Amino acid sequence: MAQEKQKDAAGLWSGRFDEPVSELVKRFTASVGFDRRLAKFDIDGSLAHARMLHKVEILSAADLAAIENGLEKISAEILAGEFEWSIDREDVHMNIESRLTQLAGDAGKRLHTARSRNDQVATDIRLYLRAAIDEIAVLVRTAQRALLDLADRHTDTVMPGFTHMQVAQPVSYAHHLMAYFEMLSRDAQRLADCRKRVNRLPLGSAALAGTTFQIDRLLVAKELGFDGVCENSLDAVSDRDFAIEFCAAGALVMTHLSRFCEEIIIWMNPRFAFVDLADRFCTGSSIMPQKKNPDVPELIRGKTGRVNGHLVALLTLMKAQPLAYNKDNQEDKEPLFDTVDTLTASLRVFGDMLGGIKVNPDAMREAALEGYATATDLADYLVKKGLPFRAAHEAVAQAVKFAEERGCDLAALDLAELKKFSPLIDEDVFAALTLDGALAARSHLGGTAPARVKAAIAKGRKSIA
Repeated sequence: MAQEKQKDAAGLWSGRFDEPVSELVKRFTASVGFDRRLAKFDIDGSLAHARMLHKVEILSAADLAAIENGLEKISAEILAGEFEWSIDREDVHMNIESRLTQLAGDAGKRLHTARSRNDQVATDIRLYLRAAIDEIAVLVRTAQRALLDLADRHTDTVMPGFTHMQVAQPVSYAHHLMAYFEMLSRDAQRLADCRKRVNRLPLGSAALAGTTFQIDRLLVAKELGFDGVCENSLDAVSDRDFAIEFCAAGALVMTHLSRFCEEIIIWMNPRFAFVDLADRFCTGSSIMPQKKNPDVPELIRGKTGRVNGHLVALLTLMKAQPLAYNKDNQEDKEPLFDTVDTLTASLRVFGDMLGGIKVNPDAMREAALEGYATATDLADYLVKKGLPFRAAHEAVAQAVKFAEERGCDLAALDLAELKKFSPLIDEDVFAALTLDGALAARSHLGGTAPARVKAAIAKGRKSIA
């Protein structure tokens, strides 16, 4: 029985070999443990290939019918969990082809005419990744909608904006959230752009040089929904740029999620108390009963490093490969698959988590009153009165130093005290020193004024409708 299995596997490719592959090498080289997730796409590609072969009169109608019926049965077996996967048959492609030959006889053996596993696997991966990008794009939009919903409720919520993690200027919390909306918008654009390069058909390139059969690659491309074909057969079978590009786009998505999660983690700390996270996204401590740990944002932050690592792994995998296909490329799948899985899971829980954020507007406002957040507004006020900006900057720096010594905010100084730093200061200065006044004053395109933020939210909703 073992010899029959070995013969069954070897019969697909090893006619020139004098001895079977050792069990150790078989386990080392087998990829069916992870590439079986390509099964649906392998079947889709095989069906399109078979139909094209019939169209150009390489396959008979009877052979095509046998192949279609066989692949339909295989698909049903896989969906039902009844398909027998074997490492003796090395990968998803040989497992399916071997079973097809059992079901369809010689017709199954004819399916591989005018193709190689090299262009077959390249096609399967592109079909898989195209579907994954479409799913991820939906999740990105879902996260964006959740950001918009949260921002809608907080256009008038004032918080300190930070640079160098120090209080800089007051901003609307909604404006802060909309920064992440913009990041995800760029992510969506990158994924859409990446998809264009994913969506090219390698099939028909065969092993590396094309095929002697007069095939119709454009027909296959049309049936599989590709925008066109890969124009050079050598490049088609060896190219993994599209996978690297996707992982780069994925790493940026995760980086943006991680930045937001870092802020949630910091802001949940009682020293900030800007936000709280719904209990369903947190865990407790096995020893400290008071603890509420932000596990979900911490895990997203941690998984970002994992995706970054996959990008570096793929870049390193490809950096020294000569043309064309090399067995090294088997190592492209696990990093790519895990990037898809991690990105999908992270986006799904991130979008849900946004709905579980409870904002503490009072804590945010109180923090915005610390650190002299309206100092720039005072400098701008003096500039509008005619003082050169550098002179205004120096005057306000002296005023801040004086207020620090007094242990109070700039707005708490009386008019006489403020006039010590510039005679241009008048009663109207206090409107410029309020948090709400500081927000309202920044009413230009892209500014943090509530009216501008509301317009940005409306524009954002329209952009992802």
